[in-house]
Amino acid sequence: LSSCSTPEPQKVELPDNSIFNLTSQWHNQNGEAMQLKDLQGKTLVVVMIFTTCQSACPILVAKMKSIESKISRKDIENIDLVLVTIDPETDTPEKLKEFAKTNKMDAPQWIFLTSNEAATQEFANVLSMKYKKISPIDFSHSNIISVFNPMGELVSQEEGDINVERVVSTVTNVVNNKKKK
Repeated sequence: LSSCSTPEPQKVELPDNSIFNLTSQWHNQNGEAMQLKDLQGKTLVVVMIFTTCQSACPILVAKMKSIESKISRKDIENIDLVLVTIDPETDTPEKLKEFAKTNKMDAPQWIFLTSNEAATQEFANVLSMKYKKISPIDFSHSNIISVFNPMGELVSQEEGDINVERVVSTVTNVVNNKKKK
């Protein structure tokens, strides 16, 4: 007797240090509710910013765009470039969508996320990213771009003066290592 049923897809066990273990709720720039685990399976380049920032964030956004432009087009479908707001009060999904469009970051690989203060703080803690509100419209924050493998494990971080070439090299290595498996 043979069975015609298809086997259940195997549930992949996440490493303990995976960001996909965080259960917080987020919304992307399209207003869709999601969890970080919804990003599983792609290499992630992550930065935390806020859209009204006049100092460090425009530089971080420019670095992210530079990273994106240097990634091989054959690899881009395996990568998500994720910008997480540290100002969920101001940065609604609508505001993030407008910011993405204004900055020509509206291709599918760009993901903007917003959540509540607790989830934002939890995620910042995981990244060792520090931020605090210093006025009603301004934050002091670390400048960090993080790379995560498709299982949500932190592979590398660039802090301060971000080395775009090193980030691109790391991302390319992570993507190509996944393809070999």
